Parts: sequence; structure tokens; C-alpha cells
Amino acid sequence: MIQLTHSQVAVKPGLFQSLIHLRHSFGRDNLTLGILLTGFAGLMALFIVAPLLAMLQKSIENEDGEFVGLANFAEYFASPALWLSLQNTLVIGGTVTVFVGVLAFGYAYALTRSCMPLKGLFTIIGSAPILAPSLLPAISLIYLFGNQGIAKDILMGHSIYGPIGIAIGLIFWTFPHALMIVTTSLKTSDARLYEAAKTLNTSPIRTFFLVTLPGAKFGLISALIVVFTLVVCDFGVPKVIGGHYNVLATDIFKQVVGQQNFAMGAVTSVVLLLPALLAFAGDRWVQKKQQNLFDARSVAYHPEPNHLRDGFCLVFCTVIALAILAIIGMAVYGSLVTFWPWDTSLSLNNYNFAEFSTYGWAPYFNSLKLAAAVALIGTGVIFTCAYCIEKGRSFAPLRNLLHMLAILPMAVPGMVLGLGYIFFFNHSENPLSWLYGTLTILVVNTVTHYYTVGHMTALTALKQLPGEIEAISASLNVSQFKTFWKVTVPVCMPAILDIAAYLFVNAMTTTSAIVFLYATDTIPASVSVLNMDDAGQTGAAAAMAVMILLTAAGMKLLHLAASKISDRYTQAWRKR
Repeated sequence: MIQLTHSQVAVKPGLFQSLIHLRHSFGRDNLTLGILLTGFAGLMALFIVAPLLAMLQKSIENEDGEFVGLANFAEYFASPALWLSLQNTLVIGGTVTVFVGVLAFGYAYALTRSCMPLKGLFTIIGSAPILAPSLLPAISLIYLFGNQGIAKDILMGHSIYGPIGIAIGLIFWTFPHALMIVTTSLKTSDARLYEAAKTLNTSPIRTFFLVTLPGAKFGLISALIVVFTLVVCDFGVPKVIGGHYNVLATDIFKQVVGQQNFAMGAVTSVVLLLPALLAFAGDRWVQKKQQNLFDARSVAYHPEPNHLRDGFCLVFCTVIALAILAIIGMAVYGSLVTFWPWDTSLSLNNYNFAEFSTYGWAPYFNSLKLAAAVALIGTGVIFTCAYCIEKGRSFAPLRNLLHMLAILPMAVPGMVLGLGYIFFFNHSENPLSWLYGTLTILVVNTVTHYYTVGHMTALTALKQLPGEIEAISASLNVSQFKTFWKVTVPVCMPAILDIAAYLFVNAMTTTSAIVFLYATDTIPASVSVLNMDDAGQTGAAAAMAVMILLTAAGMKLLHLAASKISDRYTQAWRKR
């Protein structure tokens, strides 16, 4: 029999502890977590980092693939026309941002700080433009103020084709994005601050500048940054109604599709990426500076009736709501007119897409398949990845890297991402080149493009869960990922439904990110709208845009119904 010395026995507990720690470090949960994090890192490197690097590489090469350094950039900035496009982009971005900031703040103020009637109706109307593709307001403006428009005299001889049309179309399209952010900011106000101002006999105007505006300033700044980013990156509105007024987004399209000058298209993409990155960096800075002004001791602010203020708010919101309804209604009316402007009888001829395009209804059903796949696959990937990042107990450096990569797509314009996909996936030496032109690449690109918002939504929901859930499951020796399916997913179902609805709607309406990636059998409805409008078939283009709007609205209604059921289940679970 082997005899152990006292010193050998004394070492034994330390050895056992090391073995237990090693087993814990490489246990089933951590092994699963490691595999998932590695897989997600590989996917993000493949679908986010690699296309951007391919685009940057192309910008310093000539048409033969030879390295030329900054020669392409020197050629770009030596061109007065391209400099003018950059100037036009910044002018439109600044103009639309100012107008949307004022209009959205006033509308949000009326919804949250007044006692005007019909708030629910105004909220629905104010959010309606987010369900439409950006092409829809451009088409409506042509019917309203174009050469044959019913209200062209309002412009007093000015043409809608150019900066005026681009600005109006983008104000319509970006308004709900700013409205949601500013409304959320104004809702979280402490009534005690207003009571103190009232006690000190502070005038309403002074109270607005000393209490209301400072409390909402970070939300307002964030909204302005979001609007500016959307404007400088949008392609649909300037393409349809821009005329000869060039911006960076349309320059990319012309360089790639019109001239087949991929190197200069990559250079233009890099230039477009810069203001988007600066805006993104500014937004992240604002988010870090923003503090929670509403705590457990705060009292929710409820406005008191004021006939003068409430009347003014009602008139202000009514004017904006009527403008929104006029643009949407004009698109619907234009889609029903038999042949504008010669035969204004109403019919469904424009919805017989086979008469206007060889694709017929195929693009619409392609978009339905695309949106469904993006919602299902994207939601699963986004929520699972967010859970691994937020609730994982190991691999902290890898989780931090994944979080950084998940934030990156928000700073990348859709056309830049789409162009990067061309350079990377359409390369002859890439074994994944078979993906180009398939529905799969459209799904991947769309999920990537809208990944960040879904990721932040999932993180917000996961942060609200008690940390004890994972701790208790670990103490009971229950797998963390079993807890994920049994507890986390049901409780976070409202957020999961929000992500799915967001992805579905944006997959139906997106244009810029996928305009370079489709094939004849995968053309989506939004691109079909663009092509029919280019061919002069404005009525059919309006009809397809209306179909996209109705489908997105139907999904939103379905989402609201599902959310109510999910909320009841979640509340019942929390009571237990």
C-alpha cells in the first residue's frame, strides 16, 4: 500500500480546488457560451468587418486592382462636381435637421405637456411615415407639385425637382424618428421641478427655458444627430425627386451602376462614411453625458389645462397631421388614378403590375419573404447574442468586442454597406461568392444594416431582469441556457416582438442597402418602385409603395395585438 506523507495530504485540497475551478471554467454552460460567442464573432467579422475592409481596400486601388494609394481621393477632391455633391449633402442635412428638430419638438411637447384632445390620434398619425419607404413621399410630391401636379402653383414657379423636393420628402420621412426620441425625453420629467418654479413665481416662458428644455436637451440632441445621419445617408428621395441636384448617396449609385467606376464609388462611400461616423460619435458622447433625471423619488409630471396653450398645440399638431395625411393620401390617390393627369378616373389598373414590369407581383412577394426571414432569423440571432453578451459569466474580452461590433452598423450608411458586400461577396476568389444575388445575401445584409437598434433593445430588456435569476439557476445546478428558454425568453417577449416588428418593417421599406445586391429573381418591392419610377410609370410605382405601406401597417397592428397578450403573460409571471 502506498503511504502518503502529511505534506502530500496537505497539498491535496488545493489540487481539488484547482480541478473544481477548472471544471467550472470549462463547464457545460461556459462551453456553450464560448461556442456561441465564437460563432457570433465569426459572423460579425464575415458580414460587418470584412465588407467594410473590402470597400476601404477598393478605394486605394485602380480599376485593375493595383494599389494607387490616395490617388483616387486626390482625383475625387479635384473634381468640382463631386465637391458640390458633398456641399449639397451637408446643406440638405443641416436644413432638414433644423426643420425636423423644431417640428418634432413642438409636436412632442404638445403630446406630453398639454391637455389638448385627440392625443392618441395625433400619436398614430405622427408615427405613420415610419411605415412608408422613403420613395413614397417623393412620389407624392411629384403628384402634388410636379410639372403636372395639382398644387404646383403653391411653389410660385420654383421646381419641386431639386433641393426643395429632397428637403420636404426627407422632413416627412425622418419626422417620426425624431418624434419618438423627443417624446420619450419629455415624458421623463419630475413634477417637483415645475412645482418649485411655480412657487418662485417663474413665468411659463422662463420655466420652459430653465426646466423643460434642459431636461430634454440630451434627447433633442440625440434626435438631431439621428435625423442628420438618416438624411445624409438616404438614397431614395434624392434619386426620385432630386433632379440634377446631386448628393453623395446618388453619386455612389451613379458611379457604380451608371459608370461602373467601382474605385470612385468606394471613394465616395468613404467620404459619405465620415459624416455618418462623426454623427455616430457625437450621439455616443451624448448618451454618456445623459443622466437619469427620473428616479424612485420623482413625481410624474401631469400638465394642467390651459386654454391658450392647448389651443395652440391643437392647431400646431393639426397642421402637421394634415400635411402627413396629404402626402400619404396623395400617394394612395395617385395609385388609383388610371392615367395621370389625362384620365383621372379611379381604378385598380396600376396594381396590375404585370402590365408595367416583367416582374409583376414577384417583387412584392420577394419582400414578404425577405421581411419574414429577416424578422425570424434576425430576432433570434440578435437576442441570443445580446443575452450572451449581457448575461455571460466568462470570456469578458470577447463579449466586449462583440458589443463594439454590434454597435458598428449604426454608423455605416446602407449604400456603403451594400457596396462593401459587392466588393467582398462578388469577388471571384471568395468561396462565398455564390451568395451574391440570392435572397440569403439580402437577408444577411438587412439584418446587419439594422442590427444595432435591435441589439440595444435586447440589452435594455435584459438589463431590467434581476441578476438573481442566473445565480439561482446556478445554485440549483440548472443549465443557464435552460433558464434562458424557460424564463428569460418568456419574460422578454415584449422586447423580442418589438425587435421582430422593427426588422420586418425596415426589411419591407429598405432600399439603399440592397439596391446593389439583388438579382432578377430576388428583386424586392422597394427597388421595383425605384425602377418603375425611372421608367416613367409613376402610378405603378405609387401602387407598389402603397402596398409596402399597407403591409408594414398590418404588421404594426399585429405587433400591437401580440404585445398586449405578451404583456399580460409577463405581468402574470412577475406576480408569481
